[in-house]
Amino acid sequence: MSNYPAIYQGFVAKGIPESEILPRENVFTFNAWRALGRTVRRGEHGVKVLTFIERAGKETDKDAGERKMIRLAWTTTVFHVSQTEALQGGGR
Repeated sequence: MSNYPAIYQGFVAKGIPESEILPRENVFTFNAWRALGRTVRRGEHGVKVLTFIERAGKETDKDAGERKMIRLAWTTTVFHVSQTEALQGGGR
């Protein structure tokens, strides 16, 4: 949710009306669009957002005997449905 202002601001700047911007409904990453049977058109530029991923760290938790999880900041790019088109041949 902390990315919503950046998503709205970025797509409004691209000329997409705010009422047509629905994060998690019609705004996804390149790979998410591919999984949904769509691809981002060549030359389209998305909006960069910051997200966090969890990854096993180098330190081991002495009690559990497992590697401690750490959170890393990660940037990704999201695209609006209007920047995509259906994949030819129905997908992969």
